Amino acid sequence: MIELSITATDDAAMRDALLVGDVERCAVLFATQTVRSDGRTRLLVRDFDFPKVGDYLSQQADEAVLRPDYVARVTKRAKREALSLVFVHTHPGSVSPHFSATDDQGEGHLARFLAHRNPQHVHAALVLSRGGLRARQIGTNTEIRVVVLGEFRIVAFDPGQAPYDSPSRFDRQVRAFGADGQREIARLRIGIVGLGGTGSIIAQQLVHLGVREFILIDPDTIDETNLNRVVGTNVADVGAAKVDVAGRYISTFAPEAVIARAKGDIVHATVAKALTDADVIFGCTDSHGSRAVMQQIAYQYLIPCIDMGSTITTEDSAVSGIFGRVQMLTPGFACFTCSGLLNPEEVRRDMMSAFEKKQDPYIQGAREPAPAVISLNGTVASLAITMFLALVTGIPSRARYLVYNAMISTLRAVRATPQANCYICSRSGTLARGDSVALQARQD
Repeated sequence: MIELSITATDDAAMRDALLVGDVERCAVLFATQTVRSDGRTRLLVRDFDFPKVGDYLSQQADEAVLRPDYVARVTKRAKREALSLVFVHTHPGSVSPHFSATDDQGEGHLARFLAHRNPQHVHAALVLSRGGLRARQIGTNTEIRVVVLGEFRIVAFDPGQAPYDSPSRFDRQVRAFGADGQREIARLRIGIVGLGGTGSIIAQQLVHLGVREFILIDPDTIDETNLNRVVGTNVADVGAAKVDVAGRYISTFAPEAVIARAKGDIVHATVAKALTDADVIFGCTDSHGSRAVMQQIAYQYLIPCIDMGSTITTEDSAVSGIFGRVQMLTPGFACFTCSGLLNPEEVRRDMMSAFEKKQDPYIQGAREPAPAVISLNGTVASLAITMFLALVTGIPSRARYLVYNAMISTLRAVRATPQANCYICSRSGTLARGDSVALQARQD
């Protein structure tokens, strides 16, 4: 299976440039090719080029032919930068487009040329109209799923999608966001980093919603102090891996669920790599190092990440603050670096081995455990799940960065501004680079 991912900003730019006038128009997308562990190829759109008038050999109402020298030029760039090519053209009208016999013929020539000049990569063709789009591997009948990663919605275009018969247990949900929304929930693979107080609740709510594929990551085991806030545990679980306890809960409710477990820390690249198989990630960890790695994966692989945290502060043995935060990391929104939420010294510490920490004179002792209460965790987790539903099913909830203050009972939507040249979330940073850039994590 092949999947093409494009940001909503690039999708809008493409539509604005091409769906004008009364002649067919073309574009070329440059995409990073990655392959998931299940064999699915993902093409992550990194850049695009719009041919000028002189780059067309012919341009009419029902045909657009690019000059051979233009095709050679973009192919040379793709080979030099190790990128796949997606050739886009428009069809007139407002109905959902299909590839024509003329398209078949033209693609055949292109496919043979690309097989000779850039055979290491999968290349694609996309036809666009005001009524939708359709994509396929170039020169073949292998259709491609297209995912548009918007700020407020993930929009997927699935070729030949079979009718979906939602199980009766989800009847009340289908009444809320429809069978198509339930279908999208069921087809997603969700990564959860941290299966403690918030992560265990996230897993619980997701399996009840209908998610059936999970990637669970956590290095820790259950101890006595976890029992007050990790859902699904009992006293016999002390010493058990948190990923196993969460996996047991999921399997009890949905025996058909597919669960990948990693008892490790994503500050290690070998562990973090498992997250690149996910469609959506939930960040439920209090480590600055793990957040640094998660944000890179979110932008580098175009995988939306919903991160959350809760804090109870005390002063003179009295509670002085109760706060929660839920923030989505996806193209169009600021990363943690732009938001000023990562402490570089904490990231450095989290990335160090036990031996390195022992040798560092600036690191003294261990961190004190932070206060935690299940009710606050539950509030924050539920806000994150509602944000997920808005992203996947389109329910009308637009906030993507929320701050909760339980002391004064307020929930506030805020917005951080992405920095133009951020090394993480901008086009000049790691955005859509996929496997071509190493994760900034421990490589041992």
